[in-house]
Parts: sequence; C-alpha cells; structure tokens
Amino acid sequence: MRPSRLSFFNEQDPPELTELVGDAAVLRELRALKARVTMGLRDLSDERAQAVLRLEGEGISVDAWLLLPREQGYFATYDNVEAVEARVEAVLRWKERHRLPLKSLGFDFEPDLRELDALFHHPLRALAGWARRSADRPRRARALASYRALLERARSAGFALEAYQFPLLLEDRAAGSHFLQRFSSSLDVKVEREVVMAYSSLLGPLGPGLVEGWTRGLGAVAVGSTGGGVDPLPKLSFDELSRDLRLAARSCSDVSIFSLEGCVMHGHLPRLLDFDWDAPVTVPLAQRVGASSLRSTARVLARLFR
Repeated sequence: MRPSRLSFFNEQDPPELTELVGDAAVLRELRALKARVTMGLRDLSDERAQAVLRLEGEGISVDAWLLLPREQGYFATYDNVEAVEARVEAVLRWKERHRLPLKSLGFDFEPDLRELDALFHHPLRALAGWARRSADRPRRARALASYRALLERARSAGFALEAYQFPLLLEDRAAGSHFLQRFSSSLDVKVEREVVMAYSSLLGPLGPGLVEGWTRGLGAVAVGSTGGGVDPLPKLSFDELSRDLRLAARSCSDVSIFSLEGCVMHGHLPRLLDFDWDAPVTVPLAQRVGASSLRSTARVLARLFR
C-alpha cells in the first residue's frame, strides 16, 4: 500500500538547490506524488529561504532539518549541544526574517561528521574508539538533559519536532539499555515524529534483511541512499530502491527517501509516479537469517553493557 506520507530529504547548497527548485518537471512530479521535502539547513541564506518559499508556493510542504557547519560537527552530537542551541536560535531568527511557513524542525542524532569520515576510511580504528567511549555513561546523561531542554525551547517556539535516528536505537530499546546509544551517538528523546534511517546502502550485504526487520511496526522510516549527502558509499539502483520502498511500506505509512537530488540525478523521480507499491518483494533467506542474527547479537551486547 502506498504510504500516506512520502517525503524526500534534501541536502544541497544554494546554487544546486536553486537549480533544483527551478526545474518545473521536478516541481510537477513532487506535486503529483503529494510529497514533502525535508530540507537540510546547511546554511541560513537568502537563497535557501527563497527555495523554501518557492516550494511552499507550489504546494510542496517543507520541513526543516537542522545542520551545523562541518567544523562544529554537522549533526546533533553528544558534545556540540551549545552549537546546536545557537543554531536553533539562528533558525528562529531566519524563519521570522523571511516569514517562512516552516512548522517542523528535525534533529539528526549522529556522531560528529569528522568521526564518520574516519569510520569510512579506517572502520576498525573508529569503531574501537566508539566502543571505548561508550563506557562514559555521564556523557550521554549530560547530552540527554541538555537536549531535552533545547527541544522544549524549540517546541515552545512553535515547532513540531522530529528526530532522525540510527536503527541501533531500536535494539537498545528492545534490550532496555543505553549501550548502543552511547556507542552510536543516538539519543532517545521524545519528539512528535521519529524517523529511523534504514539505509541499505550503508548496511552491506545484509542490508535488505535489516531493512525488512527494522521497518516492522515503525511510525516512520527513511530508505536510501540514492546519492547526495556526505557519505562516500555506493548508492542504490532503482531496483534496490524499489525493494526497500516496498519493504518499508508493508508496515509503515510514513516513508522518506534520501535523497531528492539523488532521485532527480538518476531519473528515479518520474518512475515513482506510477510505482507499484504492492508488487511482491522477497528477501533471500540467507540475508534474513544473517540480519536476524546480527540484531540478536546487538541486543545481547546491549544487555551486557547496559
């Protein structure tokens, strides 16, 4: 069944973003899909404000996705809360100055982008560092208290709040633990809409099995990546994207795709206009069993080191 809500993440700088929202075919396709755009606020420029107004003027709702300069960590991390606080205040001023009809603000809880760069280039060394740091329980407690206060500030300013989370958070919850949050820099906070980022492009050969398992019973899920963004890993073909969309839509009525620019670049967007959401999709048994074993192992670790 087609999701009742379909969204596309966007993570472009103003020149590329201006070109994208100036493309009449893209706007027409987004309207036909009744899709929303979750826009990464890589800057708070006049050009970005005009892009928001252009989309909204075309009947395409825009949600804001909070991002920081790269040198401040880019994402919402355990250690850059003060920078995130300052960014929220800046977003509020920018929204008011340009009279932007933004109603929701999303927080992307991930490690510092520089740590992710290290993970992509030296995975074993980076993961060992994350494991050592996961023993620092007060670090998470401080971050949680600070973000709870910040989220209330954003909520009191009129925003509905969103959180974009690594799927390991689900295994942590199932185990009644905080270990995997400390490990992956996820943060279990109360928001109006939580989106689990089940990107099979990041998950290796077990990706389809993990997407199938992680999307069951979720309120909202994101699949990808089709390109764009900051990770250097291979991107999904349309067949792979189709598989993940159908797996997600089996049990989830709120589906996001990362990213809009990737779908435009590779010609995926028009192919979604008559997409068969109910076509059969099968995950090979080996991938299903491997994904289940990996998830079970994650829960065991979460219980051991809670």
